[in-house]
Amino acid sequence: MKKIVVATAALLAAACGGASDHKAASAPEPVAETSGAGIDELAEKFVKLALALGEHDPVYVDAYHGPAEWADAAKVEKRNLKELRGDADEILAALEVLKRDGVSPREAGLAHQTLAALTRLKMADGEKFTFNEEAKLLYGVTPPVYSTGDFDAALAEIDALIPGPGALSERVDAFRNMLAVPAEKLQAVFDAAINECRRRTLAHYELPPGEKFTMSFVTGKPWSAYNWYKGGFESLIEVNTDQPIIIDRAVDLGCHEGYPGHHVWNLFVERDLKDANGWVEFSILPLFSPQALTGEGSANYGIDLAFPGDEKTAFEKSVLFPLAGLNPADADKLAALNAAQRKLSHAGNDIARDYLDGAITGDQAVELMMKYQLSSRSRAEQRLKFIDTYRSYVINYNIGRDLVEAYIEREKAKGVDPWSAFEALLKSPDALSLLAPA
Repeated sequence: MKKIVVATAALLAAACGGASDHKAASAPEPVAETSGAGIDELAEKFVKLALALGEHDPVYVDAYHGPAEWADAAKVEKRNLKELRGDADEILAALEVLKRDGVSPREAGLAHQTLAALTRLKMADGEKFTFNEEAKLLYGVTPPVYSTGDFDAALAEIDALIPGPGALSERVDAFRNMLAVPAEKLQAVFDAAINECRRRTLAHYELPPGEKFTMSFVTGKPWSAYNWYKGGFESLIEVNTDQPIIIDRAVDLGCHEGYPGHHVWNLFVERDLKDANGWVEFSILPLFSPQALTGEGSANYGIDLAFPGDEKTAFEKSVLFPLAGLNPADADKLAALNAAQRKLSHAGNDIARDYLDGAITGDQAVELMMKYQLSSRSRAEQRLKFIDTYRSYVINYNIGRDLVEAYIEREKAKGVDPWSAFEALLKSPDALSLLAPA
């Protein structure tokens, strides 16, 4: 699903540093909090609500590093859905009252989080939403609708790039599998990739001393990798080896899950929002909320931020391909294939929408993913399991990335350094407002 990273013992022990000066990004200036302790009380109520919701919705709480007694109480009390819906309504009503004196980014962010929690409560209580309704209520965006014709040009481009007999998805899968990292070389390849991702990130950001992560390989999951943030500036990364891991995924996952992606985002949230400001709502990361749009979108864009232009391909050619025992001459073709396949990313949203709204069956969804996302059958079936589990969450990877890229480009046009704009986004208490088009 989301997040992955690998580190050597030397990496984990390496000192942080290397931050450089940048022009500050033009994030909105917070207005003065008008409610005194009121917003803090609402924030605490939200965290306790979210923990209680997690007892009904086992994948809702993605990370928690707040008071242990709150989590323990949620497990013991097992509050019912009606009570929790009442709490969510009360928080939203109180936040509406605070609007009379203006809305701070913190208050706006808490309102977005609470609306998403209320939506998941309704879903847990049996209420049904369409794919688009669910996406809007949880993540704050409505996915655009495409026709299959919108993706035909990309398919034709890929067909020319990977010519030959047989179905295009089979040809693409065969080419990619030629570039799978041998199991015995996975650790070395990922160590090298994440080392470079981290080095490039530390050239721009000062990270908390002692930040680290550990990694393990797993099987039997609906996602390709997952970052479990543990708090205290530490992440646990699990990498799913059910499918072959292609060489280009090392940098992609190293950036997405680690530097400057999910791991860095969680570090900033804990250090700068929760610890420095005392904003307790940032002690919990609900999976189904606008934070997912920020988290997945920034993590995907972080690949291009850390490796602009052809730098990723050049690094893979010179370092990763030799480490994996693969032919560096294939790196350019793989990069071209990836660029063309990115044009197909939104096809997955349309397929998920039709499947979850009941317009197509699971078998039809698998066939469409094989055609329009060029997945092997096994990868398409794994993706269907992901959709069954996480539903409209799929939009956060591509729509989120598109919105982050548009935000960074707007800031660059104002003369803001992209790394500074990216940092402002990661540290915003209401990043959804920054991602909205100007």
